Formats: sequence, structure tokens, C-alpha cells
Amino acid sequence: MALPVHLRDSVTPQELEMIACQQLIEIVPLIAMEKTAFISGAYGPLRPPSKAKLPLWMAVNLKLKKKCHIIAPDWLNVEHLQDRLAQEVAKPDAFSDLPFRFSEISKVLLDVASDDLENPDQLRSLLKDLREARQAKSREGLKHLDHSELGLTGLSSMEINEIRPFFVQSMNVLTKIARSSET
Repeated sequence: MALPVHLRDSVTPQELEMIACQQLIEIVPLIAMEKTAFISGAYGPLRPPSKAKLPLWMAVNLKLKKKCHIIAPDWLNVEHLQDRLAQEVAKPDAFSDLPFRFSEISKVLLDVASDDLENPDQLRSLLKDLREARQAKSREGLKHLDHSELGLTGLSSMEINEIRPFFVQSMNVLTKIARSSET
């Protein structure tokens, strides 16, 4: 959802991607490496062809140096995304169950490791369709704002970030209206 500059008081999509890069992901290393300690924790040892779990930022770094293959998360496949898209269309009042940072993680993986993913073009298309369906549902839900309550169950971090500035301003206006009608 593109917002005008004066409404962009939220975290940027690039910052959300950086936060999402802390998520653990499986890789198949192409090099051997002993256990390595970082501020965020110790990872390894890496022993090809055994799988290992690393933060996404480290997997991306190794992938760019051609030192690993990234294994797609369980939810990042055509069948699963088609199922979630069908749920989005079938249930207009609820969001399908997707990981909180699915948008950011899928973007990073499609940008860096599309050769490790099955049907990357179809994945991009499904993710775009999912995003559009969820945005339409979010916009429809914002039409029914109430100054006392809002449920955001099932929204991802990127979706919450996109509606946050509009939501904050809307809630301020609704609260002022509610207070003025009480007096």
C-alpha cells in the first residue's frame, strides 16, 4: 500500500527486511566451517552435505559467496501459497495463517536464492496475488474502524507497518469525535 510521504512515520520495508533476517533458515553448506560465535549467538559447525540452521542474514551472505544452498521454508512453495490464496478469497473476514514475516523473508529469498526455489516465477505471482487480496481485505476492514477496538489477527509485520500511520491518524480523529459527542 503506497502512502504519501507525510504519512510515512513507520519503519521502512528495508528495515523490516533487516529485522526478518534474524529468522533461522535451513541451508546445505558447500564448505566446512567450525562453530562461529556472533553477538546474536553461535552457529555451526557446518559440515557438507548435512543441513544446518542459520540466521537468514548469514545464509544470504554464504549464498552470495556460493558457499551454500538455501532450503526454502515449508510455507514457501506453490501448493501452500495456492491454498493460502484460496483461503483469503473464501474467508472475507479472516486472514489466512502465514508467518508474521512471510513478506520480508520471501522477498529476500526470491532476490538472493531464486535458483534454490522451485518455480520462483510462480511463487512471485502467488505472493503478489496474496498481497493484493490481503490489502483489499485490510482496506475493507479499515472502513469499519471503531475508536474503541481493532483486531489485527493474522496480519503480517509488513501489512501492520503499512496501515499503522493511517490507523493512528484515524483513531485520533475517531477518539476526538467520540469525546465531542459525549460532551
